[in-house]
Amino acid sequence: MALVVGAQGVGASYLADHALPLFGDGEGAASAAFVLSDEERQNQAAEREQAEAEQRAVAAAAQESAALNSAVKEASPAKAEAALAQYTQAKAAADRIKAAEGRRERALRNAQRDPRSAARVMLEDRGWSSAEFSCLDSLWTKESHWNYQATNPSSGAYGIPQAYPGSKMASAGSDWQTNPVTQIRWGLDYIAERYGTPCAAWNFSQAHNSY
Repeated sequence: MALVVGAQGVGASYLADHALPLFGDGEGAASAAFVLSDEERQNQAAEREQAEAEQRAVAAAAQESAALNSAVKEASPAKAEAALAQYTQAKAAADRIKAAEGRRERALRNAQRDPRSAARVMLEDRGWSSAEFSCLDSLWTKESHWNYQATNPSSGAYGIPQAYPGSKMASAGSDWQTNPVTQIRWGLDYIAERYGTPCAAWNFSQAHNSY
């Protein structure tokens, strides 16, 4: 039957399809270099989690492929149909992971042009909800209008999260003056440590006109 798919073939095919370039060619390539370089230095835990998710997807696809082969060998149409359905579901899950990672990479590459999308991805990495992003959006719109070059003329606070002084953000990356991803990472760390969540930080800001 044409339905027989080797487990090794499924894993290899998925990995080949998933071997996307980390940098886009053309527009945004220069900013991608320092964004991804900082990711390698500062966000290794997220990278490991991503790799583990991909490995789980490949393993699931391979397992379901093996089940399909077994059913076909037993010449049972019912078992073959059930195994095929399970394999299809596993492949769909792997495809969703692949698509999500593609969206994540594009958001980080384009952070200077669209810092909100990058922040949304980074909130999801922390397990924070869309409601928390709404609070963060309100907070940083008030602070800087999401301008990574915003400078407060009175205090000297700098960047999207309006760190004071701006050099504090060097703890998240040496490119803190020009890289929105570095600024967002520092800002989220600050919020998590001091307030727990963006909504708590936004509530404090509303009450005290600062955070």
